[in-house]
Amino acid sequence: MVDWTIAGCMVLGVLMVALGVAALRTGWTLPWARGRVTRMRMYGWGLVLAGVNPVVQGLFYFHIAPDLSWDVRFFSVNALLFTGLVLIGVSQMRLPRLKRRTEVDSC
Repeated sequence: MVDWTIAGCMVLGVLMVALGVAALRTGWTLPWARGRVTRMRMYGWGLVLAGVNPVVQGLFYFHIAPDLSWDVRFFSVNALLFTGLVLIGVSQMRLPRLKRRTEVDSC
């Protein structure tokens, strides 16, 4: 049963990576995220980094990737996930509005 769960998470990770590549290459994103994303390249890189996490974890679980120590696996993969989530969050922040100078200030 656990094997199917890990495989399902790997499929979702591959889907996240594909959506991230689509956002990077074409600027396309899912319809419900279009209104919130202000920085598309940052959003794409965040999806790619967050999607790599379950794929790499699954590779370690199925012993496809070389076996590393638990500490290295835990900290490196979670650093990827955290960085991806931060990039996704920052990409959805509104850009500050710049004040336009309508009149020339006289000194």
